[in-house]
Amino acid sequence: MEIRNIAIIAHVDHGKTTITDAIMRQTGMEKDTAVTMDSDALEKERGITIYSKNTSVFYKGTKINIVDTPGHADFGSEVERVLRSIDSVLLVVDAQEGPMPQTRFVLKKSLELGLQPIVVINKIDKPAADPEMAQEKVFELFLDLGATDVQLDFETVYSIGRDGIAKIHLDDESKDLSPLLDMILEKVPPAPQDLDAPFRFQPFSLGYDNFLGRLAIGRVHEGTIKNGEVFVQKPDGQSQPSSRRGKIIKMFTFEGLAKKEVPEALAGDIVMVAGLPDIDIGETICENENQAPLPAIKIDEPTISLNFLVNDSPFAGREGKFVTTKQIRERLEKELEVNVGLKIDFSNTEYYKVFGRGELHIAILLENMRREGYELQVSQPQVIIKEEDGKKLEPFEEVTIDVPEKSSGVVIETLGKRKGMMTQMEQRGSQVRMIFEVPTRGILGYRGQFMVDTRGEGIFSSRFLEFRPFTGEITKRDTGSMVSMATGKALGFSLANLQNRGSLYIEPTTEVYEGMVIGNVSKGHDMAVNPIKGKQLTNMRASGADEAINLTPPLKLTIERGLEIMGEDEYLEITPESVRLRKKYLTENERIQAGRRKK
Repeated sequence: MEIRNIAIIAHVDHGKTTITDAIMRQTGMEKDTAVTMDSDALEKERGITIYSKNTSVFYKGTKINIVDTPGHADFGSEVERVLRSIDSVLLVVDAQEGPMPQTRFVLKKSLELGLQPIVVINKIDKPAADPEMAQEKVFELFLDLGATDVQLDFETVYSIGRDGIAKIHLDDESKDLSPLLDMILEKVPPAPQDLDAPFRFQPFSLGYDNFLGRLAIGRVHEGTIKNGEVFVQKPDGQSQPSSRRGKIIKMFTFEGLAKKEVPEALAGDIVMVAGLPDIDIGETICENENQAPLPAIKIDEPTISLNFLVNDSPFAGREGKFVTTKQIRERLEKELEVNVGLKIDFSNTEYYKVFGRGELHIAILLENMRREGYELQVSQPQVIIKEEDGKKLEPFEEVTIDVPEKSSGVVIETLGKRKGMMTQMEQRGSQVRMIFEVPTRGILGYRGQFMVDTRGEGIFSSRFLEFRPFTGEITKRDTGSMVSMATGKALGFSLANLQNRGSLYIEPTTEVYEGMVIGNVSKGHDMAVNPIKGKQLTNMRASGADEAINLTPPLKLTIERGLEIMGEDEYLEITPESVRLRKKYLTENERIQAGRRKK
């Protein structure tokens, strides 16, 4: 049987997973319309793909292996490692938005590997859709990224992923995705099947099973892989010894979303193997000890870091099941089994330093941990600063912003203060698209403010560019913290007076402790307040005695919002039930002494 290996790549929310789900249903691989590729609880809640996933369908006697990849820049490592193991990509582009930052990122990676993309202009039924404009922009992007003449001659398919329809020409009649599937059979080269050579297999993704341990998902590049003894080769140039023995105990292929156990797999297929507890991405599993390893899979470095600590607040241990240093370490080690974009330094005994690709990357890990019963606190995310030839370098990002024209001024002003430089501005009807190059430090904590500045009508996307010379100090925070000076239950009477000084994070009856941050202050300095103070009751009648208390709904803290707004001298306390912001030093005296020591 011929095999085609493809990956579906796109910017976030352009419709990759919807198209993959429709392909599975139309080829009979998935009957249940409620089952989707985004099976993780967080993926369902947020409506985004976080982890790359494999499926396969059978169409006209051909097996098509499909890898569905995330579209958010923070999960770019999920895409990078997949592209080496497939033969073509479907580049999905929204017919209204056109190419966005992550479109450029994933397309650049695939063009560098010499892949020939098939462009899918999706969501052509949107009221403001302009498929011809989107295709023109994609062509310009191919030129901009240095595509070869062959790559510039790409095929285009128009689709409505939600309805499961694809067309070669916009005025064609179509009832299903068969034009797209026929295009895949015609344009994607069959996977080479060199069955006579000794087998070589390279994992591009990792999984974990409580019974089988670490699982490696990858492509069989040559030969026929079977259960039994194998050799694992490290990529060229890595530490010695370069090879070690191992044993494959089980092997699975994909059929739809199901895994099917098989005794062997042929070159060209994508399979999952179990039995190698120390296998890593980019290593080569070989039949013989002296076989050459396949080229290494390179993944971009993390850009931010923060510390994970044991929760030591006055409310510690109330809600969490796993609260000790050892338990947190074991959970982080387990995360390293599957999360390739993450790096962790375990050398310090007081905290673990975690390196990630962005705030969302870290927030997803923290959200999963709290749902599993973990309790911990984290420090403010900091950008990773490198030193090369005696010069300080910091990461820069390209930020693409779509906003109504009336909001463009405030966005330009704010990003200008954060050392952002505008490189492009384009009017599209009443919308303005602006492209900035900004230090990562400048956009840390900006997304929440952006939503306020644009009244929720703006679209903010970013992608990592490179490390550039350090740009100096950036003053971002113009609000101070409202810090509780007492422990107890917050009262509505007190909060009604405090809400005039800034925004509150809590509501009446919320339990607070001394040193807990309960809101922000409009003026940029911290303020100690008493949220548990009640109204003084007397026997005398007074004017205004029965005035109703009008409380503005609080700005509820989530993990992402907490990571954005927290200060350098604060911790974000995360438990299964609560997210709290607190000062590192709980009493005002300790904070004053710490400030003096710092000076």
